[in-house]
Amino acid sequence: MLRIYIDADSLTQRHRQVIIRRALKEGAEAVFVADRSLPDVEEAIAEDTRTLRNPLRDKLPREELRNIRSKLKMVVVESGANAADDRIVEMAEAPALAITHDIPLASRLIEKGVTVIDDRGNVLDANNINERLSVRSYMADFREMGINDDKSRPFDNATYNKFASAFDIAVNLLSK
Repeated sequence: MLRIYIDADSLTQRHRQVIIRRALKEGAEAVFVADRSLPDVEEAIAEDTRTLRNPLRDKLPREELRNIRSKLKMVVVESGANAADDRIVEMAEAPALAITHDIPLASRLIEKGVTVIDDRGNVLDANNINERLSVRSYMADFREMGINDDKSRPFDNATYNKFASAFDIAVNLLSK
């Protein structure tokens, strides 16, 4: 079964909806990790659980029905630097897919053999992660010196489409 780990703290609701729809379609386990509960994820979990249980309500005892749950999960960690990242690394086992824009987290997951894509649809792997870490470090140094604001481009439809496409490709490859 495909497992997807989502660094959900910083993903937009639109990103999460793309992930939820595809995870449900594939029957994949999708684990959203954040330092707070995400209402859209919690509602998707509740709705999927109801959908799974409804056809069996008259056929199974109540105790067995309670064991039927969505494969979507919401893991809430305590607030703190890298708390969500550490939990994702702790849980992740290859083969799996992870979605994050956190470059150090991506590096840790790649070391474990996990496929990683960022929130803009870029695939991060052993061939490009060191360069991304270096760029991140340089940009942090520049910001500290007041040289660069490093304002991120806003998400537009093309960016969301690139993410959705990269996500679909990664799911297809890992589902085989």
